[in-house]
Amino acid sequence: MSDTDTTQDQQKKRSFFQRMKEGLSRSTRTLSDGITGIFTKKKLDRATLDELEELLIGADLGLDTAATIVEAVGKGRHDKEVTPEEIRTIVAEEIAKVLAPVAKPLIIDETKKPFVVLMVGVNGAGKTTTAAKIAARAQAQGKTVMLAAGDTFRAAAVEQLKVWGARLNVPVVSTKVGGDAAGLAYEALARAKEEKTDLLLIDTAGRLQNKTDLMSELEKIMRVIAKLDPDAPHATLLVLDATTGQNAVNQVDIFGKTAKVTGLVMTKLDGTARGGILVAIAQRFGLPVHLIGIGEQIDDMQPFEADAFARAITGAN
Repeated sequence: MSDTDTTQDQQKKRSFFQRMKEGLSRSTRTLSDGITGIFTKKKLDRATLDELEELLIGADLGLDTAATIVEAVGKGRHDKEVTPEEIRTIVAEEIAKVLAPVAKPLIIDETKKPFVVLMVGVNGAGKTTTAAKIAARAQAQGKTVMLAAGDTFRAAAVEQLKVWGARLNVPVVSTKVGGDAAGLAYEALARAKEEKTDLLLIDTAGRLQNKTDLMSELEKIMRVIAKLDPDAPHATLLVLDATTGQNAVNQVDIFGKTAKVTGLVMTKLDGTARGGILVAIAQRFGLPVHLIGIGEQIDDMQPFEADAFARAITGAN
Protein backbone atom coordinates (compact mmCIF):
# COMPACT_ATOMS: atom_id res chain seq x y z
CA MET A 1 0.00 0.00 0.00
CA SER A 2 1.39 3.41 -0.97
CA ASP A 3 1.72 6.36 1.41
CA THR A 4 -1.10 8.07 -0.50
CA ASP A 5 -3.42 5.06 0.00
CA THR A 6 -2.53 4.93 3.70
CA THR A 7 -3.24 8.64 4.12
CA GLN A 8 -6.57 8.34 2.31
CA ASP A 9 -7.51 5.34 4.44
CA GLN A 10 -6.66 7.28 7.62
CA GLN A 11 -8.71 10.25 6.41
CA LYS A 12 -11.70 7.97 5.71
CA LYS A 13 -11.40 6.48 9.20
CA ARG A 14 -11.19 9.95 10.78
CA SER A 15 -14.16 11.08 8.71
CA PHE A 16 -16.26 8.08 9.77
CA PHE A 17 -15.21 8.51 13.42
CA GLN A 18 -16.33 12.15 13.27
CA ARG A 19 -19.65 11.16 11.70
CA MET A 20 -20.02 8.35 14.23
CA LYS A 21 -19.49 10.84 17.07
CA GLU A 22 -22.12 13.10 15.56
CA GLY A 23 -24.45 10.16 14.91
CA LEU A 24 -24.05 8.86 18.46
CA SER A 25 -24.52 12.33 19.96
CA ARG A 26 -27.82 11.41 21.62
CA SER A 27 -26.28 8.34 23.27
CA THR A 28 -23.18 10.36 24.15
CA ARG A 29 -25.20 13.07 25.87
CA THR A 30 -26.88 10.45 28.05
CA LEU A 31 -23.51 9.25 29.35
CA SER A 32 -21.29 12.31 29.09
CA ASP A 33 -23.71 14.83 30.60
CA GLY A 34 -24.73 12.33 33.24
CA ILE A 35 -21.11 11.79 34.28
CA THR A 36 -20.54 15.56 34.43
CA GLY A 37 -23.62 15.94 36.62
CA ILE A 38 -22.46 13.26 39.05
CA PHE A 39 -18.75 14.04 39.34
CA THR A 40 -18.41 17.83 39.14
CA LYS A 41 -16.71 18.99 42.36
CA LYS A 42 -17.48 15.79 44.21
CA LYS A 43 -15.33 13.29 46.02
CA LEU A 44 -15.78 9.68 45.05
CA ASP A 45 -17.90 7.82 47.58
CA ARG A 46 -20.46 5.03 47.63
CA ALA A 47 -23.31 7.41 46.80
CA THR A 48 -21.60 8.75 43.65
CA LEU A 49 -20.74 5.21 42.55
CA ASP A 50 -24.39 4.20 42.99
CA GLU A 51 -25.44 7.20 40.90
CA LEU A 52 -22.95 6.17 38.21
CA GLU A 53 -24.28 2.61 38.21
CA GLU A 54 -27.85 3.89 37.76
CA LEU A 55 -26.70 6.11 34.89
CA LEU A 56 -24.94 3.23 33.12
CA ILE A 57 -27.95 0.90 33.50
CA GLY A 58 -30.23 3.69 32.26
CA ALA A 59 -27.97 4.04 29.21
CA ASP A 60 -28.72 0.37 28.33
CA LEU A 61 -25.18 -0.86 29.01
CA GLY A 62 -26.50 -3.82 31.00
CA LEU A 63 -26.18 -4.82 34.66
CA ASP A 64 -22.93 -6.78 34.33
CA THR A 65 -21.10 -4.08 32.39
CA ALA A 66 -22.36 -1.37 34.75
CA ALA A 67 -21.09 -3.30 37.79
CA THR A 68 -17.68 -3.91 36.17
CA ILE A 69 -17.28 -0.22 35.25
CA VAL A 70 -18.29 0.97 38.73
CA GLU A 71 -15.74 -1.39 40.27
CA ALA A 72 -13.00 -0.05 37.95
CA VAL A 73 -13.90 3.57 38.73
CA GLY A 74 -13.89 2.98 42.48
CA LYS A 75 -10.54 1.17 42.56
CA GLY A 76 -8.00 3.28 44.47
CA ARG A 77 -10.06 6.47 44.16
CA HIS A 78 -12.32 6.29 47.21
CA ASP A 79 -12.70 9.65 48.96
CA LYS A 80 -10.60 11.39 46.28
CA GLU A 81 -11.71 14.16 43.95
CA VAL A 82 -12.10 12.98 40.38
CA THR A 83 -12.91 14.93 37.25
CA PRO A 84 -15.67 14.07 34.78
CA GLU A 85 -12.95 13.73 32.07
CA GLU A 86 -11.14 11.13 34.16
CA ILE A 87 -14.35 9.15 34.67
CA ARG A 88 -15.28 9.33 30.97
CA THR A 89 -11.86 7.92 30.09
CA ILE A 90 -12.20 5.03 32.54
CA VAL A 91 -15.73 4.26 31.33
CA ALA A 92 -14.55 4.31 27.70
CA GLU A 93 -11.64 1.97 28.53
CA GLU A 94 -13.95 -0.51 30.28
CA ILE A 95 -16.51 -0.43 27.45
CA ALA A 96 -13.70 -1.02 24.93
CA LYS A 97 -12.59 -4.09 26.93
CA VAL A 98 -16.09 -5.57 26.59
CA LEU A 99 -16.33 -4.75 22.88
CA ALA A 100 -12.79 -5.65 21.72
CA PRO A 101 -13.37 -9.44 21.61
CA VAL A 102 -16.48 -9.07 19.40
CA ALA A 103 -15.20 -6.41 16.98
CA LYS A 104 -14.49 -8.63 13.97
CA PRO A 105 -14.67 -7.79 10.27
CA LEU A 106 -16.91 -9.81 7.98
CA ILE A 107 -14.48 -12.10 6.16
CA ILE A 108 -15.59 -13.43 2.78
CA ASP A 109 -13.89 -16.80 2.41
CA GLU A 110 -12.58 -16.95 -1.15
CA THR A 111 -12.45 -20.76 -1.09
CA LYS A 112 -16.25 -20.82 -1.02
CA LYS A 113 -17.87 -19.77 -4.29
CA PRO A 114 -20.24 -18.27 -3.69
CA PHE A 115 -19.80 -17.22 -0.08
CA VAL A 116 -23.44 -17.17 1.04
CA VAL A 117 -24.68 -14.56 3.51
CA LEU A 118 -28.22 -14.80 4.89
CA MET A 119 -29.70 -11.53 6.19
CA VAL A 120 -32.21 -11.94 9.06
CA GLY A 121 -34.01 -9.67 11.50
CA VAL A 122 -37.31 -8.04 12.39
CA ASN A 123 -39.32 -5.70 10.18
CA GLY A 124 -37.74 -2.32 9.61
CA ALA A 125 -34.29 -3.16 10.99
CA GLY A 126 -32.65 -2.28 7.68
CA LYS A 127 -31.81 -5.71 6.23
CA THR A 128 -32.30 -4.76 2.57
CA THR A 129 -30.20 -1.59 2.78
CA THR A 130 -27.55 -3.43 4.80
CA ALA A 131 -27.34 -6.17 2.14
CA ALA A 132 -26.79 -3.49 -0.52
CA LYS A 133 -24.11 -1.77 1.55
CA ILE A 134 -22.27 -5.05 2.11
CA ALA A 135 -22.52 -5.68 -1.65
CA ALA A 136 -20.98 -2.27 -2.35
CA ARG A 137 -18.12 -2.93 0.09
CA ALA A 138 -17.42 -6.32 -1.51
CA GLN A 139 -17.45 -4.74 -4.97
CA ALA A 140 -14.91 -2.16 -3.83
CA GLN A 141 -12.67 -5.10 -2.87
CA GLY A 142 -12.95 -6.47 -6.40
CA LYS A 143 -15.45 -9.23 -5.67
CA THR A 144 -18.42 -10.23 -7.83
CA VAL A 145 -21.76 -10.06 -6.08
CA MET A 146 -25.32 -11.32 -6.52
CA LEU A 147 -28.39 -10.27 -4.52
CA ALA A 148 -31.46 -12.43 -3.84
CA ALA A 149 -34.74 -10.68 -3.00
CA GLY A 150 -36.00 -13.22 -0.48
CA ASP A 151 -38.46 -10.82 1.16
CA THR A 152 -41.22 -12.10 -1.09
CA PHE A 153 -43.99 -10.73 1.14
CA ARG A 154 -43.36 -7.09 0.32
CA ALA A 155 -43.25 -5.78 -3.25
CA ALA A 156 -41.52 -2.65 -1.91
CA ALA A 157 -38.62 -4.70 -0.54
CA VAL A 158 -38.10 -6.47 -3.87
CA GLU A 159 -38.20 -3.13 -5.73
CA GLN A 160 -35.81 -1.56 -3.23
CA LEU A 161 -33.28 -4.35 -3.79
CA LYS A 162 -33.69 -4.06 -7.57
CA VAL A 163 -32.98 -0.32 -7.36
CA TRP A 164 -29.81 -1.05 -5.39
CA GLY A 165 -28.88 -3.78 -7.86
CA ALA A 166 -29.21 -1.36 -10.78
CA ARG A 167 -27.20 1.28 -8.92
CA LEU A 168 -24.40 -1.17 -8.12
CA ASN A 169 -24.72 -3.01 -11.43
CA VAL A 170 -25.16 -6.39 -9.74
CA PRO A 171 -27.77 -9.06 -10.65
CA VAL A 172 -30.84 -9.44 -8.44
CA VAL A 173 -32.69 -12.76 -8.37
CA SER A 174 -36.39 -12.30 -7.54
CA THR A 175 -39.78 -14.01 -7.80
CA LYS A 176 -43.42 -12.92 -7.70
CA VAL A 177 -44.84 -11.29 -4.57
CA GLY A 178 -45.91 -14.02 -2.18
CA GLY A 179 -43.63 -16.54 -3.91
CA ASP A 180 -41.71 -19.27 -2.12
CA ALA A 181 -38.72 -17.66 -0.40
CA ALA A 182 -36.89 -20.97 0.01
CA GLY A 183 -37.28 -21.79 -3.69
CA LEU A 184 -36.00 -18.31 -4.57
CA ALA A 185 -32.93 -18.81 -2.34
CA TYR A 186 -32.24 -22.19 -3.98
CA GLU A 187 -32.52 -20.68 -7.47
CA ALA A 188 -30.20 -17.81 -6.53
CA LEU A 189 -27.55 -20.15 -5.12
CA ALA A 190 -27.71 -22.40 -8.19
CA ARG A 191 -27.21 -19.40 -10.47
CA ALA A 192 -24.44 -17.93 -8.32
CA LYS A 193 -22.61 -21.28 -8.43
CA GLU A 194 -22.99 -21.48 -12.19
CA GLU A 195 -21.68 -17.94 -12.67
CA LYS A 196 -18.86 -18.48 -10.12
CA THR A 197 -19.98 -15.43 -8.13
CA ASP A 198 -17.84 -14.54 -5.11
CA LEU A 199 -20.63 -13.36 -2.80
CA LEU A 200 -24.36 -14.14 -2.66
CA LEU A 201 -26.43 -12.02 -0.27
CA ILE A 202 -29.91 -13.39 0.47
CA ASP A 203 -32.36 -10.85 1.88
CA THR A 204 -35.27 -12.31 3.90
CA ALA A 205 -38.63 -11.06 5.11
CA GLY A 206 -38.70 -9.23 8.41
CA ARG A 207 -40.11 -11.46 11.07
CA LEU A 208 -40.87 -11.00 14.72
CA GLN A 209 -38.92 -13.40 16.84
CA ASN A 210 -42.16 -14.75 18.41
CA LYS A 211 -43.85 -15.72 15.10
CA THR A 212 -43.21 -19.46 14.86
CA ASP A 213 -44.53 -19.83 11.29
CA LEU A 214 -42.13 -17.22 9.94
CA MET A 215 -39.24 -18.61 11.94
CA SER A 216 -40.05 -22.02 10.44
CA GLU A 217 -39.81 -20.47 6.98
CA LEU A 218 -36.34 -19.22 7.86
CA GLU A 219 -35.31 -22.72 8.88
CA LYS A 220 -36.72 -24.01 5.57
CA ILE A 221 -34.57 -21.51 3.60
CA MET A 222 -31.51 -22.79 5.44
CA ARG A 223 -32.40 -26.45 4.79
CA VAL A 224 -33.03 -25.86 1.10
CA ILE A 225 -29.80 -24.02 0.34
CA ALA A 226 -27.86 -26.65 2.31
CA LYS A 227 -28.95 -29.17 -0.34
CA LEU A 228 -26.78 -27.30 -2.86
CA ASP A 229 -23.99 -26.49 -0.41
CA PRO A 230 -23.95 -28.32 2.94
CA ASP A 231 -21.95 -25.46 4.50
CA ALA A 232 -24.34 -22.70 3.35
CA PRO A 233 -25.19 -20.18 4.58
CA HIS A 234 -21.58 -19.43 5.45
CA ALA A 235 -22.65 -16.40 7.48
CA THR A 236 -26.02 -15.50 8.96
CA LEU A 237 -26.17 -11.84 9.89
CA LEU A 238 -28.75 -10.54 12.33
CA VAL A 239 -29.49 -6.89 11.58
CA LEU A 240 -30.47 -4.99 14.72
CA ASP A 241 -32.13 -1.59 14.91
CA ALA A 242 -30.45 0.34 17.74
CA THR A 243 -33.62 2.35 18.39
CA THR A 244 -35.37 -0.76 19.74
CA GLY A 245 -33.16 -0.77 22.85
CA GLN A 246 -33.74 -3.76 25.14
CA ASN A 247 -35.88 -5.51 22.50
CA ALA A 248 -32.66 -6.09 20.56
CA VAL A 249 -31.47 -8.40 23.35
CA ASN A 250 -34.54 -10.63 22.89
CA GLN A 251 -33.99 -10.65 19.13
CA VAL A 252 -30.40 -11.88 19.50
CA ASP A 253 -31.56 -14.57 21.92
CA ILE A 254 -34.34 -16.00 19.70
CA PHE A 255 -32.75 -15.52 16.27
CA GLY A 256 -29.49 -16.89 17.63
CA LYS A 257 -31.20 -20.18 18.49
CA THR A 258 -33.41 -20.46 15.39
CA ALA A 259 -31.26 -19.05 12.61
CA LYS A 260 -27.80 -19.97 13.93
CA VAL A 261 -26.69 -16.34 13.77
CA THR A 262 -22.94 -15.97 13.21
CA GLY A 263 -22.62 -12.18 13.45
CA LEU A 264 -24.39 -8.89 14.08
CA VAL A 265 -24.90 -5.62 12.25
CA MET A 266 -26.35 -2.69 14.19
CA THR A 267 -28.12 0.06 12.26
CA LYS A 268 -29.69 3.44 13.06
CA LEU A 269 -27.22 4.34 15.80
CA ASP A 270 -27.68 7.95 14.68
CA GLY A 271 -31.36 7.93 15.61
CA THR A 272 -31.26 6.89 19.25
CA ALA A 273 -29.95 7.55 22.74
CA ARG A 274 -29.79 3.76 23.23
CA GLY A 275 -26.46 3.00 21.55
CA GLY A 276 -25.28 1.44 24.81
CA ILE A 277 -27.42 -1.61 24.05
CA LEU A 278 -24.62 -2.84 21.79
CA VAL A 279 -22.39 -3.13 24.86
CA ALA A 280 -24.99 -5.16 26.76
CA ILE A 281 -25.42 -7.50 23.77
CA ALA A 282 -21.65 -7.95 23.40
CA GLN A 283 -21.30 -8.76 27.11
CA ARG A 284 -24.15 -11.27 27.13
CA PHE A 285 -23.80 -13.11 23.81
CA GLY A 286 -20.21 -12.61 22.62
CA LEU A 287 -21.31 -12.73 18.97
CA PRO A 288 -19.08 -10.95 16.44
CA VAL A 289 -20.20 -7.40 15.63
CA HIS A 290 -19.16 -6.87 12.02
CA LEU A 291 -20.63 -3.54 10.99
CA ILE A 292 -22.43 -0.52 12.37
CA GLY A 293 -24.59 1.99 10.53
CA ILE A 294 -25.02 5.68 11.29
CA GLY A 295 -27.02 6.81 8.28
CA GLU A 296 -28.53 6.01 4.90
CA GLN A 297 -25.54 6.57 2.61
CA ILE A 298 -23.32 3.72 1.36
CA ASP A 299 -20.32 4.87 3.41
CA ASP A 300 -22.44 5.36 6.55
CA MET A 301 -21.87 1.67 7.29
CA GLN A 302 -18.37 0.71 8.35
CA PRO A 303 -16.55 -2.12 10.17
CA PHE A 304 -17.07 -1.97 13.91
CA GLU A 305 -14.12 -0.71 15.96
CA ALA A 306 -14.36 -1.18 19.72
CA ASP A 307 -12.10 1.67 20.87
CA ALA A 308 -13.57 4.24 18.48
CA PHE A 309 -17.13 3.31 19.47
CA ALA A 310 -16.31 3.41 23.20
CA ARG A 311 -14.75 6.87 22.91
CA ALA A 312 -17.59 8.18 20.77
CA ILE A 313 -20.36 6.95 23.06
CA THR A 314 -18.76 8.31 26.23
CA GLY A 315 -17.42 11.57 24.82
CA ALA A 316 -13.90 10.61 25.96
CA ASN A 317 -10.97 12.22 24.19
